[in-house]
Amino acid sequence: MAQRMRRRDQPSPQPGTERTPAIFAGGRYRPLAEGEVSAICEAALDILARIGMGGAPDWLMSALIDAGARQRGDGRITFDKEKTLRAIRRAGKRVSLPGFVEARGIQVGGGRVHLGTGGAAVQVLDGATESFRDSTLADLYGLMRVLDHCPNIHYGVRPVVARDMATPLELDINTAFACLKATGKPIGVSFDQAGHVAPVIDMFDTALGGGERFRRQPFCMAIIVHAVSPLRFAPEGVEIMRAAIARGMPLQICTAAQAGATSPASLAGALAQGLAESLAGLLVVDAIRPGHPCIFAFMPFISDLRTGAMSGGGGESALANAAAAQLLLHLELPSTVSAGMTDSKVADVQAGYEKGYSVALAAQAGADMINLSVGMLGSIMVASPEAMVIDDDMCGAILRGVRGIEVSPGLLDLDAMERVVTGEGHYLGEAQTLQLMKTEFVYPTLADRRSVAEWVDAGRPPLWDQARKRVADILAQAPAHLPKVAEEQIRARFPIRLDKQGVRS
Repeated sequence: MAQRMRRRDQPSPQPGTERTPAIFAGGRYRPLAEGEVSAICEAALDILARIGMGGAPDWLMSALIDAGARQRGDGRITFDKEKTLRAIRRAGKRVSLPGFVEARGIQVGGGRVHLGTGGAAVQVLDGATESFRDSTLADLYGLMRVLDHCPNIHYGVRPVVARDMATPLELDINTAFACLKATGKPIGVSFDQAGHVAPVIDMFDTALGGGERFRRQPFCMAIIVHAVSPLRFAPEGVEIMRAAIARGMPLQICTAAQAGATSPASLAGALAQGLAESLAGLLVVDAIRPGHPCIFAFMPFISDLRTGAMSGGGGESALANAAAAQLLLHLELPSTVSAGMTDSKVADVQAGYEKGYSVALAAQAGADMINLSVGMLGSIMVASPEAMVIDDDMCGAILRGVRGIEVSPGLLDLDAMERVVTGEGHYLGEAQTLQLMKTEFVYPTLADRRSVAEWVDAGRPPLWDQARKRVADILAQAPAHLPKVAEEQIRARFPIRLDKQGVRS
């Protein structure tokens, strides 16, 4: 496990002014015993060797066979265990994701915990009316603007689908532009088809100043579903992988089988199948370009077996995703899991406890990236900027737990203790208290720590109102990281539907 490193700075920086990114090293929570980890990993290797993967297009079938795979009589392709282990050893163990503002980037791998958005919600919760409506390009831009100002959210994967776009190409280009314009942090976008990769990366090159600059500063991941559970390749997904690899785009490849529906109902079986599907994605990367930057989004979803519907907020989901993080950490592969997928439709008590324990378990287990962890409601079908800023507070507390307790002689100062107990009887005026005020403690932005009497005298303000004000304050500020000249060049070349104020044109 990576050595734990201490966070040096606690104050929330303004966007674009962050210092060296803090490192939060997880991995202390291990839901699986050592022998259980070995058993599941061995089962995943056996699944690939015996059952293999279906659905490989001809070009991929040829590439995998050239790399040592075998084709069964029924067309499924199987993978020798030793060759799979060699591919694991060849895989990149760390992925560097710069931001568009390069210093805002992150290093993924080794159990370093990062929190972000994700998903493809089709509705937003209106903060003023608390009603639900279809998500738009302007909503996507607004959510990513809010993310840019949340210090405990480290990257942004498209949280909503812009349902007001006319064509798939228009959707992909405008989604990428809205994310690019909204935040200087690392981002991730998906593609409807492989042919859309090139124009989006051309746009990124333009944003960075021309040439093939994106290849040198790849601030955006390709979010790709490479497997359709159970145990089949997604033909369009692997085509997109090939196109993204050719342009130097980092990958986050996803498998999200649903236990009891598209994976076994037993959590152990679901984990083994999901790990096999993740490793199948690794074998695709290894056959195309060994060591290409790839993050493995192993996200075991859970069915409510009474209805068959996905249950994102259940304890089983929290447990399974923490175990997925543990398995990938054991294999030293950069990991993404899902958490924060509350089944509640609003930011209420249910949302709070479902988000809290699921994100905390994934972080403590050492997930390198936690998608869907903020701003999502209604089993990831709804997004809310107000929920996002509330969740940012929650994530600050969770990361403080991951950071742990620093123990050193200077922090066990018996001389200071004696001075206090024989003197004033409190530590409020001690130099160490002032020194540690902003490094040992995390202070929430929204959570109310006033006394009951003070809160009542203030009119009993609900947290939701505080969140609405925070969102309004953020959206009143215009981003400055995308050069105006580059934006004008993009607008002249591509069908951009977002106006300069962030409104659908």
